[in-house]
Amino acid sequence: MKKITLIAFLLFIGLATLQAQVRVSPGIRGGLNLSTLTNIDDNSMKSDFYVGGLVEIKFNKYFTLQPELTYSRQGSEGREYFPDTDSFENTKYELNYVTIGAVAKFNFGGQGFHILAGPSVDIKTSDNFGRYGYDPIDTDFAFVGGIGYSLPNGLTFEARFKQGLIDIYGYDGIDYDDYYSDQVILNQVLQFGISYTFKVK
Repeated sequence: MKKITLIAFLLFIGLATLQAQVRVSPGIRGGLNLSTLTNIDDNSMKSDFYVGGLVEIKFNKYFTLQPELTYSRQGSEGREYFPDTDSFENTKYELNYVTIGAVAKFNFGGQGFHILAGPSVDIKTSDNFGRYGYDPIDTDFAFVGGIGYSLPNGLTFEARFKQGLIDIYGYDGIDYDDYYSDQVILNQVLQFGISYTFKVK
């Protein structure tokens, strides 16, 4: 009985110590999106923005887990053929998402510089593809990687690369007669932004 009591006490102390070390802080984030779509003729990057919130779960000075909820305006600039006028016109393809993700941050030497990586599920909120006769699917799955620097006051500067993993029209990897693997259209986004975490006592 004494051994069981001692083990339970040690477990309680261990959990209490772990809880004391973990710090949870809410925050906000936003910045510039430079997005494009792969395998689009005459395409170029489209500039727009992202904005959202985060929860920083800091386990120790080396490792942080950061769940995020973000509104991200993506897409690409390109050229579209209009049969009515038998001509090509410059256009902006717009794909806007609410992204639910989490990144793991690893701080070098426990200091401000960090690398980050993690997945996200992107739920489409709107697009302008209907005017061209296209219908993108409603969900994308993406992977994010990047670097950043955090200041002691809670301000963080980051650069990220976000790679979509699902074809925007739902192509599933099987070669159809008129659609091949080298024609898969994926989201790609460069993100440059800042975030701020609020100190919670």
